[in-house]
Amino acid sequence: MKDFKNAIIECVPNFSEGRNMDIIKQITDEIEKIEGVQLLDVDPGKATNRTVVTFVGNPFSVIEAAFYAIKKASELIDMRNHKGEHPRMGATDVCPLIPVSGITMAEAVDLAKMLAKRVSEELDIPTYLYEYAATADYRRNLADIRSGEYEGFATKILKPEWKPDYGRAHFNERSGATVIGARDFLIAYNINLNTTSTRRANAVAFDIREKGRQKKDEKGKVVKHNNGEVVWEPGLLKAVKAIGWYIEEYGIAQISVNLTNMNITPLHVLFDTACARANARGMRVTGSELVGLVPLQAILEAGKYFLHKQQRSLGVSEDELIKIAVKSLGLDDLTSFDPNRKIIEYRLRDMNAKKLVGMSLTRFAEETASESPAPGGGSIAAYVGTLGAALGTMVANLSSHKKGWDARWEEFSNYAEKGQAFMSELMALVDEDTNAFNKIMIAFGLPKSNDAEKAARAAAIETATIYAIKIPFRTMELAYEAFDLAKKMAEIGNPNSVSDAGVGALCLRTAIKGAYMNVRINSQGLENNAEVKPILEKAAAINGAIDVKEKEVWDIVLGKMK
Repeated sequence: MKDFKNAIIECVPNFSEGRNMDIIKQITDEIEKIEGVQLLDVDPGKATNRTVVTFVGNPFSVIEAAFYAIKKASELIDMRNHKGEHPRMGATDVCPLIPVSGITMAEAVDLAKMLAKRVSEELDIPTYLYEYAATADYRRNLADIRSGEYEGFATKILKPEWKPDYGRAHFNERSGATVIGARDFLIAYNINLNTTSTRRANAVAFDIREKGRQKKDEKGKVVKHNNGEVVWEPGLLKAVKAIGWYIEEYGIAQISVNLTNMNITPLHVLFDTACARANARGMRVTGSELVGLVPLQAILEAGKYFLHKQQRSLGVSEDELIKIAVKSLGLDDLTSFDPNRKIIEYRLRDMNAKKLVGMSLTRFAEETASESPAPGGGSIAAYVGTLGAALGTMVANLSSHKKGWDARWEEFSNYAEKGQAFMSELMALVDEDTNAFNKIMIAFGLPKSNDAEKAARAAAIETATIYAIKIPFRTMELAYEAFDLAKKMAEIGNPNSVSDAGVGALCLRTAIKGAYMNVRINSQGLENNAEVKPILEKAAAINGAIDVKEKEVWDIVLGKMK
């Protein structure tokens, strides 16, 4: 399984305790002990005697935190004494993993299985898998697994069809059973209407939600099947649950939506469809609000969608895309929308703060000039490459908005998007080059008092050094690809910005040459290593080819200045 270095998953375990805050605090303390995890929300309910906890972070850190929270719950919660309004079957009733970014659902399923196996083996708690992790269709739905609840599980667990996915088919009287799985991210979202009528809000909700509305005949009577079940007319959007309600605090009616899969129905499609249906019914959508957190992807996709409708370049900064999405969706209609609090990835930025790229230009220069050996040439090469890609992107964006070139906006928008992707990855390599250097220093600091330790140290140094070769090589690859963008913008872009494209190309050439020096110096003594040798060959080829390409750009730029 991959290392999930930049991946994020959300975990929302439900614990069967909602009244004793000391117990709840002890459970959440276990979560907060784990590095790489951030606790986002703790929502206890007295009537349900249940607490819903939300935390996010690196996938492996999240399943580690989930395990220790489940373990602590098994120590503190005795299900033999539990009473509450909400259906439940165990001290930790359910524990879903939700992919947020950098991880697929299939990978989340593998993690759910790892967690379930560990819970059953180390805590002797029978464990079931549900949703995408389910081992059979009849086990996919949580309600079906939990049917009979804690009180009925002593008998249910003995039935062959309800044998746990992990653990003994033996009822754990104290802890009950636990359901672990992987599911889609749920976005809780309200759409604001210029009406106070709940009935009219419901009409729009029934138009858009997947379930739709009950079918009625010409006389207004509900139509039923032969078996007596109601016939439903499906709504317009899949993965959407919705209902209308009146919010006294704001004095308006809203459509309250649970978007259960943003990959099936994106947030912006939901919003625009609601706008169309509201207009058809004589109402207007005035804005919307997000309840809880939203993945960055949903907001960026919305920003690009609305820019595309305006025939404007999509290759703009992340901040600009967010600004467009917030204004277009009316997310600041009722209250201000703070991306740093509402977007999951931004909530994690402090935890995963990048040392160099977060600095001011002055501070970065001062840090480079200090007596510390890092950041060094590798980080600077990556940053110069970032600036080169940024200039190529700038020319693409200027070209997409050039007067008289309206028919070509999408052509240049595509180039600008590619440029943004180059910028993003090269920027990440600024810090990663320094991280690679630090890995080597850590390896050199390993003990070497005996032959076994010496061998382990030597192996660690070689592994870290090879990694430190790969980082500047990746800088070379990206800068070489981005060079073609700068060259293309010099050729076909806004002629008033041809010098900008030329400077961008020179920055990218510098990035390649500088990164090549780092590849070479880090490779000393490893030239014949099976992993390093082909890297050196490819790096030398790029280094040679860029000299030819540089001359081509010079000719293009100077030719347009005559």
